[in-house]
Amino acid sequence: MKAAVISFPGSNCDEDLVYALQLAGHEAELVRSTATQLTDFDAVLLPGGFSYGDYLRSGAIAKFAPIMPALKQFAAAGGLVLGICNGFQILTEAGLLPGALQCNEKLNFICEAEPLTVVNNATSFSNQYAAGASITLPIAHGEGNYYADAATLAAIEANHQVVFRYADNPNGSLNDIAGLTNAAGNVLGMMPHPERAVEALLGGTDGLGVFASMASAIEGGTHDQRADA
Repeated sequence: MKAAVISFPGSNCDEDLVYALQLAGHEAELVRSTATQLTDFDAVLLPGGFSYGDYLRSGAIAKFAPIMPALKQFAAAGGLVLGICNGFQILTEAGLLPGALQCNEKLNFICEAEPLTVVNNATSFSNQYAAGASITLPIAHGEGNYYADAATLAAIEANHQVVFRYADNPNGSLNDIAGLTNAAGNVLGMMPHPERAVEALLGGTDGLGVFASMASAIEGGTHDQRADA
């Protein structure tokens, strides 16, 4: 798998994500948000951080970055797109994922290892996990409280778009949602950081499954499969 990691001004997890992908055996390179093309990549990843400082609202400025038209074109063509933390917020701001991320329920910044449940292992981002698997990934955010209106939330659930749910729901997210895909299944946003759980030195390797799943889907030509968990 050859992956592009988009680096926005303020991104602070971009180098970590490149390192994690390379550690997992994949090709990865940084692509500046000022670029206008995404050719010759199998997947595009948006890292965590504070794009443009997030002074207005998380992801609100990044959605206007020069790279975004190419990203939308890549996603529309069925390419795999993964947004992590701030990357998730950018994807919702850009309209590539439904709903929004708002301030955590208790208005606090949370930085801790968080238990999750893999509720749908039939996606391009989770096929290497067992159905119903319990995994632990770090979270670090102040605006990870997932929200969608009732009709949107019902559609998300009916279409099995929720991939990860929190076991203890640390931020007040509706339906314990920690990560979900678009309706087509080729764009995933998740608040937990898989790139921070790729070697024992970091406390665990549960994050490797996300990258292995993407590579498996690409190599198998099944990245457009829909889940029916």
